[in-house]
Amino acid sequence: MGRNIRQGRVHDREILRLAVPAFGALVAEPLFLLTDSIIVGHLPDPALGALGVASAALTALVGLCVFLAYATTAAVARQLGAGDLRRAMRQGVDGIWLAAAIGVAISVACWPLAPFIVHLFGATGDLAALAVTFMRVSLLGVPGMLIVLAGTGVLRGMQDTRTPLMVSVGSFVLNGLLNFWFVLGLGWGIAGSAWGTVVAQTLSAAIYLTLVVRAARRHGASLRPDLPGMRAAGAAGVALVIRTACLQLVLLVATSLATRMGEAQIEAHTIAARLWTFLAFSLDAIAIAGQAITGRSLGAGDVAATRSATKRMVMWGVASGVVFGIVVLLARPVIPGLFDADAAVAAQLMTALWPVALFQPVAGIVFVLDGVLIGAGDRRYLAWASLLSTLAYLPFAAFAGSLLALWLALGAWMVARMITLSVRAYGTAWMVTGA
Repeated sequence: MGRNIRQGRVHDREILRLAVPAFGALVAEPLFLLTDSIIVGHLPDPALGALGVASAALTALVGLCVFLAYATTAAVARQLGAGDLRRAMRQGVDGIWLAAAIGVAISVACWPLAPFIVHLFGATGDLAALAVTFMRVSLLGVPGMLIVLAGTGVLRGMQDTRTPLMVSVGSFVLNGLLNFWFVLGLGWGIAGSAWGTVVAQTLSAAIYLTLVVRAARRHGASLRPDLPGMRAAGAAGVALVIRTACLQLVLLVATSLATRMGEAQIEAHTIAARLWTFLAFSLDAIAIAGQAITGRSLGAGDVAATRSATKRMVMWGVASGVVFGIVVLLARPVIPGLFDADAAVAAQLMTALWPVALFQPVAGIVFVLDGVLIGAGDRRYLAWASLLSTLAYLPFAAFAGSLLALWLALGAWMVARMITLSVRAYGTAWMVTGA
């Protein structure tokens, strides 16, 4: 009993050492979106709705590439656990090159398709025109965004979550200042919000490039592009792309349905989605610790430590979800005012916030187990589990006639994810050891 308590405390210290800085870095991204929403919310309608549509499309595009962070974290951490620092950094460099190539390809391909993409969400008229403007400017920052993902994965794999925190905080502050100046000071409108984020993300990418280059040279890893290495990194991410595509499909369907319900519904949904994303990234801090700890411990061949740390992180996830749910309920009366929501939008938002709060404990379990299995490299199962949970969600969404019903459908999706991930985590098939 005493040994288990001591071991639990050791895990707690390690989880906190990685998760607390990761929390600060992760919440910077949704804070980008929250800040954008608050500033754009002071522009005439339908600017906020256009921001919601364009951001959903961009989030889907960039989100498909989150494997650049997740797969890199797991690969680097596993090599670290096996004691091969040169190979760890080589895999990190491959991830950076792959990120740059994909980022340029997305920017070039999606620029002419921007009107078509926003119309897929049901946007028309002025809302569609503003969404296209925001999306086209934001596409210029996509290469930087993806390099940031890969660079963050390298540092997390090396068990460093403090440096990403510092970079994210600096980027968030700069983004907020630039957006305020460009949108409200210079009067650039919704395009100013996009330009502020492009500048902040590009500067962050430059910082990560500098850090990775220095680390690679220190450990004797080559900086030249290695096509076989890039192909291997891409192949390793295919299953994670399928997983992420399923997640993005769920969110895109929700945004599309909310858009078709009316302007009040899409604006309320945009705010609720921003809050959900903020809380999701907060809970994901424990998942980031899970990726780093699981990859390193399995790389070192320590199955017992992996199992023990996983149980501890699930406890942290549930507790955090309960706290976040309570906070949402307490803050619910004042949230509409933060976004300058009119009466119709506020009424819709107040109902949507109930399921946002209710499903936070479920989300805590989902994000932790997702991170653990990613860290273990159990990507194929994650792809299948995501497909199954998405299929469970779609019938609920299809019959959602109100914003409340739509968010309850999202809650059903989270429950399905929790079931599929818990079944896998209870077994041992994912505990593959060694480099």
